[in-house]
Amino acid sequence: MIQEFFSKAKENLTAATLLFENGLYNASANRAYYAAFQATLAALARIGLIENERKSHKTTQSLLVYELIHRRKMYPGHLKSYLADLLTVREDADYELTQVSQKIALRQLKKAKEFVETLTKE
Repeated sequence: MIQEFFSKAKENLTAATLLFENGLYNASANRAYYAAFQATLAALARIGLIENERKSHKTTQSLLVYELIHRRKMYPGHLKSYLADLLTVREDADYELTQVSQKIALRQLKKAKEFVETLTKE
């Protein structure tokens, strides 16, 4: 399960990059978030906090911050807001009438890349 989620995270990161390069900023923001979300699921599975059950986005975010960053100190503190920030932009991209700008999509992509790269390191 761990490798499958990390594989999905990397696939979504690649998709986010390709979408960004083709000017599809809303779709890029969406895939960037899911890359980070799936990397978080893999990191949580790695330490046995999730198995086969689905976790909500809110629960996954809470476990990331509390268990992986604060309690176990597995990842740097500055990452604690990344998943929430990425989710906010993803929701804007998916549900708001305004478009995600190139600047915001690039920021989203950079955060997702840093996040996924950090969580995939052992």
